[in-house]
Amino acid sequence: MAKGVKEPKFRHELKYLCSAAELKMLEVRLQDVMRPDPHTDENGCYLIRSVYFDDLYDKCLNENESGVSPREKWRVRIYNANDRRISLECKRKEYGMIQKKSCRITRDQYERMARLEPVPITDENPALLNRMLLLQRTQLMQPKVIVQYLRRPFVCDEGNVRITFDMNITSSPSFDRFFMKDIWERPVLPKGQHLLEVKFDEYLPDYIYHAIQMTNMRLETFSKYYLC
Repeated sequence: MAKGVKEPKFRHELKYLCSAAELKMLEVRLQDVMRPDPHTDENGCYLIRSVYFDDLYDKCLNENESGVSPREKWRVRIYNANDRRISLECKRKEYGMIQKKSCRITRDQYERMARLEPVPITDENPALLNRMLLLQRTQLMQPKVIVQYLRRPFVCDEGNVRITFDMNITSSPSFDRFFMKDIWERPVLPKGQHLLEVKFDEYLPDYIYHAIQMTNMRLETFSKYYLC
């Protein structure tokens, strides 16, 4: 395994548009069959902020729109608007399954990548970072949009299930304020609309499947990058 890179298995990932009222009902149901993620705050949430990178011709965006398989998207992610943990992530979708690779990077590495300044490719870097740096040199990968939302996560060991409520999804072009608490942002969904994500390995336990059944939920295939 390359330094700094996890090799996770491919997982199922389902996405549904939900209203605030539907999420509230789902929260009540899931509290009986799942547990909150231990990394949340006292309100059971954390803030996610990601910069999505794409090439000069928006290849990642266009492949998502066209349903190309396999396809990848690249992002740098932080939590709660601080630089304590900065992750470079590559999500690969292949035959309807998702694999996410990630590695830690420094604030200086991110800021130089965002400014399109050369970052040295070295043996000390995680392999995933070196791959991204090579893409910047050969395909002009550059920051395209910031996506931010408040996440309420639930987890279950059986099936390695993770269900998240992604609320108040917004986008921003303020790359220079990535680590600041307040950034200019705009909503990307109609008022009161949020996103439910269901992720699991080989199977989704029946009791969780039944808990998340709602009449008006719509299964979606878009990514947040495409949405923004």
